[in-house]
Amino acid sequence: MMIEMNFETARHNMIEQQIRPWNVIDPTALDALDAIPRENYVAQNMEKSAFSDVELPIGCNQVMLSPKIEARILQSVQIQKTDNVLEVGTGSGYMTALLAHLAEKVCTVEIHDELSQQAQEKLKTEGFDNITFIIDDAMKNFNDNPELSIAQHAPYDVVILTGSVPQLADHFKQALKVDGRLFAVIGTAPVMEATLISRVSDDQFSHEVLFETEIPGLENSIEMNLFEL
Repeated sequence: MMIEMNFETARHNMIEQQIRPWNVIDPTALDALDAIPRENYVAQNMEKSAFSDVELPIGCNQVMLSPKIEARILQSVQIQKTDNVLEVGTGSGYMTALLAHLAEKVCTVEIHDELSQQAQEKLKTEGFDNITFIIDDAMKNFNDNPELSIAQHAPYDVVILTGSVPQLADHFKQALKVDGRLFAVIGTAPVMEATLISRVSDDQFSHEVLFETEIPGLENSIEMNLFEL
C-alpha cells in the first residue's frame, strides 16, 4: 500500500530539524518558509525530496538550493513589506515566491527561457501578481543601459544572487538604494563566503561574511569576472 506524504508535516519537520538548527530564528523568515508550499516548485517526481537537505535538479543544468541556504538568505536580508527586490537567478521560482510573499514587488532575472517560463506558470498559479519576470543575462552591466528592464526597476532595496560568483560585479552594488542589502556567495570552490553587503551611503558599502558554503555559480560569472581582472 502506498502512503501519501503529508506535506504540511514534512514542511514543519524541515523547519524544525534543518532550518532552526542552522541559526535561522527570524520569525518573519520562518513564517514565509511555512507559508510557501515548497513541493509545488520541484519536478512532480521529486515532490517527496522537496524538503530534503540537498540541492535538487531543476533542468538546464541548474539546481534548487537546499532549504537551509534559502532560509539563511531570507534571514540575512530582512525584507520589509515596502521593499523592491531584485533576484538574480529565478530558477525553480521557489525563492521568488518567498520574496514576493514578503516584499512589495520583485524583479526576477533568469538567463534560461525555459526555467523562466516554468516559474512564471507556477507563480501565477499560486496567485502572485507583484513579480516582474525578465529573461536576460544579469552579469552584464545593466546600469550602463537604462533601457534594459532590470535598470528600469532600479534602484533596489534588496539584491539577491542565487548562484555564486568568483567576485562581485560592481553593478549589483550600484543598483542598491542607500540602506539597501545585497546577498551573494563570493569565491571559488572550495572556498566561498556568503556575504551581506549594505549600502551605507552613495559611495560607501559595508561587508559582513555570514558563513562559509559552496553553491553552483551563476551563468557567465567566471567569464565576466576574469575579463574584469
